[in-house]
Amino acid sequence: MKYFLLFTAKLLLVAFLILGVLDVIYTQVYKRSSSRNKIAHVYNSKARDYDVVILGSSRANNHFVAPLFEEKGLKTFNYGMSGGHLFEASLLLKLMIERGYHMKNVILEADLNLSNEQQSESVASKFLPYIHDSKTIANHFSKQKFFWALYYIPFYRYVTFEPRIGFREMYSTVRNKPSNVLDHLGYYPLRTKKGNMKNNLTNLKPLHNKYYEEIKQICKANNIKLIAVMTPMCSNTKGLDYFQKVNEIYPEIHNYEDVVQGDQYFSSCGHLNDAGARLFTKRILEDFFKK
Repeated sequence: MKYFLLFTAKLLLVAFLILGVLDVIYTQVYKRSSSRNKIAHVYNSKARDYDVVILGSSRANNHFVAPLFEEKGLKTFNYGMSGGHLFEASLLLKLMIERGYHMKNVILEADLNLSNEQQSESVASKFLPYIHDSKTIANHFSKQKFFWALYYIPFYRYVTFEPRIGFREMYSTVRNKPSNVLDHLGYYPLRTKKGNMKNNLTNLKPLHNKYYEEIKQICKANNIKLIAVMTPMCSNTKGLDYFQKVNEIYPEIHNYEDVVQGDQYFSSCGHLNDAGARLFTKRILEDFFKK
């Protein structure tokens, strides 16, 4: 029995060491790349100056045509992330501040994402390679489920989120495989082909969202003008009073839900196609950056 216990202990020790080595290898790979996604683009960067930074979910990523801002002489990047929530938008803004970014304006898409305070695993996982090197990231995740395991068990995060940060993504990062997420200054245009042109927001309720509050506080503390907007939905949507409910909680959020009319401008009910995004962006430029 004694020898069995000793053998088991040695086996566990070897396994723990192997996991530790793999953890270091994967982490070092991600710390040396800034071209695979927008989180790495910020984390592995030095101070940048922007006139406009755009944050939010796919309804920011697909709706704000960053090159149109540049045509007006406004240095801009769209850091909207498809699938993201305000949890990730707040953390990305914190990292920008940590990296010494200077931003005059932050345009935040704050509409459907106000209805939850959860992390988006598909997006949040991409912060995890840096969790031991950044107190900002560690603190932001500290109240989340399984934080202890993610932080203290070596390689656990890479196994748990294998499709996002596991071997395949690590290998693509090593090879510096091209990614289109940084093309068009972060803006991702959608095709005119329509997806689902029906939507139902009836059961969706906006919250007094702590991550939106964080973003407001960060902008105020760093003298950044925050422009929070609700972006367009197709007219064939049930429960459009959701947007009025948002304004009951946050009257400062600008409601552009109905500013683009016509299904020909939508790729799906909740997402504009490229033509619609250009109409919407021109309206934002007219309303907020005319001078």
